[in-house]
Amino acid sequence: MASTVTTEQSKDSPASSRPGYGQLLRTRGAWTFLLPGFAARQPFAMLTISIVLLVQHTTGSYGAAGAAAAVTGVSMALFAPYSGRLADRYGQRAVLIPGVLVHVASGLTLTALALAEAPLWALFVAAVPTGASVPQIGPMVRARWGVKLQGSPLMTTAAAFESVTDELTFVVGPLLATALCTAVDPAAGLVTEAALTLLGGLLFAAQKSTQPLVAVAGHARVEHSSALRVPGVRVLIVTFLGIGSVFGGMQVSLTAFTESIGEPGLNGVLYGTFAAGNMLSGIVCGAIAWKVAPQRRLLVGYAALALAASGLWAAHSVLVLAGLGLLVGMCIAPALITGYTLVESLVPAGARTEAFTWLTGAVALGQAAAVTVAGQLEDRFWGGAGFLVPMGGTLLALATLVALRSRLVARPRGRTVARGVGHRVPVAVD
Repeated sequence: MASTVTTEQSKDSPASSRPGYGQLLRTRGAWTFLLPGFAARQPFAMLTISIVLLVQHTTGSYGAAGAAAAVTGVSMALFAPYSGRLADRYGQRAVLIPGVLVHVASGLTLTALALAEAPLWALFVAAVPTGASVPQIGPMVRARWGVKLQGSPLMTTAAAFESVTDELTFVVGPLLATALCTAVDPAAGLVTEAALTLLGGLLFAAQKSTQPLVAVAGHARVEHSSALRVPGVRVLIVTFLGIGSVFGGMQVSLTAFTESIGEPGLNGVLYGTFAAGNMLSGIVCGAIAWKVAPQRRLLVGYAALALAASGLWAAHSVLVLAGLGLLVGMCIAPALITGYTLVESLVPAGARTEAFTWLTGAVALGQAAAVTVAGQLEDRFWGGAGFLVPMGGTLLALATLVALRSRLVARPRGRTVARGVGHRVPVAVD
């Protein structure tokens, strides 16, 4: 029983003992999905901070703002893996187009309800479809790299490149959202997010030629195994939950800190500094020809992240907080890159989009929980109490990672992702 997923081998990107970004970007057909993919993922970096700023403006409460953003994050975390699984089965375009349309409609509804000072439960109702329909562009791009680079040493470079791309969006996104919400209108961030989602999402969906192929079984029923059954994926989910706690805790706590000192415009600058550290370390991480096993790299990198995050709560000045934020950001990228790289060895090709969405969803779920808890801490305790959330989240995830590290070692696969009786032909689904 053979896998029905067809891959492109080294003819597109020959193997190299020292893979680099130049070689990666010369991969045939890469730019056709990279450019629209970058445009389409930009709104994701704007969503949470835009909700926090709008709802805080209309309600005056960080707790309410954090709760509304958290509902969006939880909804995305719960629905994203199903979106990824459907994309593996039916093709990315078939899932992406209706998702984009639902996201735009629900996001604009949430904006209108917030401006109308609707009750918090109404915001929660609108936040559910807004989060559930967030386009999973990052996992879809990573799945396309996986098809192009199957078995190539460039996979680590591709994971680093995608991490850098993600973090570039998190440099630009919060700055743009904060500028729009503070200088134009509190609703401008969410309105712009919806517009960019529509434009970028449909443009990415139009790139049909680089979609991963899907299996079609004539009259036979084809069973697809979930990526969640892989033990290593479950460990990575916990690890990424901790990373999400850093993102969520930083967003709310930095917003509260800059408000407390009367400089709300610094929020985007401080968060941008944090994201810039992530981006810079991601660039370096991808340029190194690693000889250390990825499991060990993940343990060391995550320990450094937990240590750096543990000092945030003690920062009481802009400069100190900026420096610590930069350091925390520099520790996140290696953990993210290594985690995504491990997916290639742990998960069969036909379930990788789902696996990537589980990890992305874990970050969103951790972020949602962190936004909620940090918002409550900022409302009820001292300024900066929300920074305890990144510390607690990373320490708990590190303990889990150390205890279950053996599950990150790939084992021989005794089953295929798609199996059944009958002739199966890999085809691209439009």
